[in-house]
Amino acid sequence: MTLDRIKKITGYLLPFLLMAVFLFFAFKDVHPDEVLQILQNSSLLYLGLFLAVFLLSHYLRALRWKYILGSVKEDASVWRLWGALMVGYGVNCVVPRLGEVYRALFVGKWENLSRPSMLGTIVVERVIDIFVLLLSVLVSVLIYTGDLYDKISWLRSTVYIGSVAILGIIVILYLTVRYKEKFYNSIVKFVSKFSEKIADKLGYAFAMFADGFATLKGTKNYTFTIILSIVIMIVYGANSYIGFFVVNMQEAQEVTFAMGWILMTISAFGIIIPTPGGTGSYHAISIFVLTQLFGFSVDLSAAYAILTHLISYILFIFSTVISIYLTNRSLHKQGKPKENFLSVVKLNRENGL
Repeated sequence: MTLDRIKKITGYLLPFLLMAVFLFFAFKDVHPDEVLQILQNSSLLYLGLFLAVFLLSHYLRALRWKYILGSVKEDASVWRLWGALMVGYGVNCVVPRLGEVYRALFVGKWENLSRPSMLGTIVVERVIDIFVLLLSVLVSVLIYTGDLYDKISWLRSTVYIGSVAILGIIVILYLTVRYKEKFYNSIVKFVSKFSEKIADKLGYAFAMFADGFATLKGTKNYTFTIILSIVIMIVYGANSYIGFFVVNMQEAQEVTFAMGWILMTISAFGIIIPTPGGTGSYHAISIFVLTQLFGFSVDLSAAYAILTHLISYILFIFSTVISIYLTNRSLHKQGKPKENFLSVVKLNRENGL
């Protein structure tokens, strides 16, 4: 077995190993019978509201993506962008981070846009997401009644490292766009002295970043991107808050929007960790926050984590299938070819790959 083959297998298995470790620590003290009883008594009314707000949050993400693409294709279909977004999440539920690639591939095909530039817009979107998340964490620090940094030992260093990383990425993106060829050609030339393969990848990455970042132009697009980024976080916080009522946590103690906001911001790190669909990492962090910060029982906290994650997991997979089916049906009526997970990865010059 070659070294490259071993690396590929290890890279594929690592997310599942992480998932297993996080699941063990998340549920080692949980009583399954108690959790099942809590889930059986879930509120259907609040469950429906949770589903509606969950879907709204991702519609808003698709709408924001439309404004990021505004200078490239002003009439891009929000529903196709939403479909590509959900495809990305659906794939991430199986293979972490691969969904971002498929998201770009599908929207590139569906909207006839350069797929490398679409990957670039996703990078820009993720930079915005992490920046807004760090700001949201700072809000959580302010509204928590105790010392959040003391309760969560890794949070302060994560905020510092994340801030430095975001600042570095923003500087690189700016230099890449402002001094495009002069900036990255000098870096690629330097790296090529050591590895042509890495230099080629860097050159492609810089070009992709530049194309993606350059799509966000105009005061209108900047303004709506910023506003929607803030609104998305508020809706996420509302969804976490509604989740309390789904499993009747208000019967154990009073719940507030602030609690939902704090849970949302901290549990988001569980989604960032590269496990399939955040499985295990989301559960472990959510249970920790609910038990250690707010004093809920481990079983009630586990029920919350299981149900909210399961809902998102099912919706992502279901939406992936539905989005591809409905879009292909629409394309077929227009006389255009249908797309699937194999067809969208075919390389051709027309699509920019």
